[in-house]
Amino acid sequence: MKSRFRAFSTALTALAVFLGLAVLPPAAGAAVPGPAAGDPVGTTAAEEVVAAMQPGWNLGNTLDATGEDETSWGNPRVTREQLRSIRAQGFESIRIPVTWSRHQGPAPSYTIDPAYLERVEEVVGWALDEGFHVLINVHHDSWQWVHHLPTQYDTVLARYTATWTQIAETFRDAPPELLFESINEPFFEGSSGEAQDAELLHELNSTFHTLVRGSGGDNATRLLVLSTLHASPEQARMDELLDTFSVLDDPHLVATVHFYGYWPFSVNVAGHTRFDAATQQDLVDTFDRVHDTFVAEGIPVIIGEYGLLGFDRNTDTIQQGEKLKFFEYLGNYAREKQLTTMLWDNGQHFNRTALRWNDPSLYRQIKSSWTVPSSTASSDQIFVRRSGTPSDATLTLNLNGNRLTSLVNGSERLVRGRDYTVRGDRLTLTAATLARLTASQEYGVNAVLSARFSRGVPWDIHVLTHETPVLEGATGTTDSLVIPTAFRGDQLATMEAVYADGTNAGPHDWTSYKEFGAAFAPDYAAGEITLPSAFFQNIRDNDPVTLTFHFWSGETVTYTLTRTGTTVTGIPG
Repeated sequence: MKSRFRAFSTALTALAVFLGLAVLPPAAGAAVPGPAAGDPVGTTAAEEVVAAMQPGWNLGNTLDATGEDETSWGNPRVTREQLRSIRAQGFESIRIPVTWSRHQGPAPSYTIDPAYLERVEEVVGWALDEGFHVLINVHHDSWQWVHHLPTQYDTVLARYTATWTQIAETFRDAPPELLFESINEPFFEGSSGEAQDAELLHELNSTFHTLVRGSGGDNATRLLVLSTLHASPEQARMDELLDTFSVLDDPHLVATVHFYGYWPFSVNVAGHTRFDAATQQDLVDTFDRVHDTFVAEGIPVIIGEYGLLGFDRNTDTIQQGEKLKFFEYLGNYAREKQLTTMLWDNGQHFNRTALRWNDPSLYRQIKSSWTVPSSTASSDQIFVRRSGTPSDATLTLNLNGNRLTSLVNGSERLVRGRDYTVRGDRLTLTAATLARLTASQEYGVNAVLSARFSRGVPWDIHVLTHETPVLEGATGTTDSLVIPTAFRGDQLATMEAVYADGTNAGPHDWTSYKEFGAAFAPDYAAGEITLPSAFFQNIRDNDPVTLTFHFWSGETVTYTLTRTGTTVTGIPG
């Protein structure tokens, strides 16, 4: 296989010779040049490049898939049209995770399959041609074989060295818009503890740095991205990486961590259903630490992955309005702290076949956060009880320095003072307006109001008609209990599980509130709530459990279940 970048370099060299110009690649180990004359004072070339990479996107679950090929985890084969479509969404950089292990031969050479290497090169080339900054790495190899470094030191280090030697050689003449990331979310099994973990990661990062720099060509000054242990933004982990930066003393290095939010909110457990003060403070504290440790010291940072962990099961694990508030705040605070962010997308956000967003509202919120703060509200839902007389409903606005300019229902502009009022940060819809909007009395969303502001994107407010949900009796097994449920326009927020003595039942027994999607999952279309096998693993025999289902309207419904061996029965109340 002939590298397209090697071919480009050869052609460029021939042209230079024709013009009488000297073309001398940097020698291995040569001093790395600093910022060019005219660069802004106090800003390094690496900082400028990383700033230009904002915002970024991950081509997840594709070339990093551990099956036979890039489609084995459910995504279509990458095309240039896909990459062009992502570029058109406003993304400046793309992280292309790559898992190499299944495509390597045996020791001692660990030769990467030429066809696979050529495919990676093809996709990288398309991305560069589309104008992206591109980041490639060694990805799921981290948990497939690299984690054995403490107990298989010589073997792992030899394979790691062979892997990066081949990657560096293939891309040595690629343009500087291509970056290398040493390893994804590194960790080690069988080590003596954190001190040895830090030593081993330092050795991996140092080995990566030495062999890439020594491979010559544009690799002599290519930006290299180094991760903390687990890609964690904990202070101790960042301090360890900072020590590596001090030892390597190379101005062309970039730090990376990942961020998936405050864990209870990110997976919807322990009753953390809202983007509340604790969730916001966790984000602020994390980004402040990252900024103060690296950015303030002149080391640029890429948040190589960000999102919500609950998305691994379903993007509805976190309620829509709460997830929008999370992403709006994250984008703006990252911008304030000069952090480049790369959205983790394993195929659940941008549909790579239809070439459109599965959730346009989420994309709209994320995109707005790249440039301006948008206004949000305490909720994106107003519930009106069916067959009742509505009352005024008030939402608290988080104006973010903006002002409300209008409230629109489809093509109808609602009248301020008649249909709604605004007093400070309090938006109130009148009872008469809500009665009119829910006149159909159909369960669920009757109207979507668009609150529009002086800056940023609108905030959608869903007006729903509901009644108390009804759960029916059910019989199942410890593999699964399916509870027939008439949701009647309501939506499930969380579920509690306790024994008669008041102690917590089910997984995560430190809290009565179970994990959404893992211990229970609603299916609105099918009209059912499923309790999977994971919920029953720690449920005691013949000790009734009271479930309390909390709905977003504020309604609660109780349900009692009893396990007898592998049989489970449930009854309302």
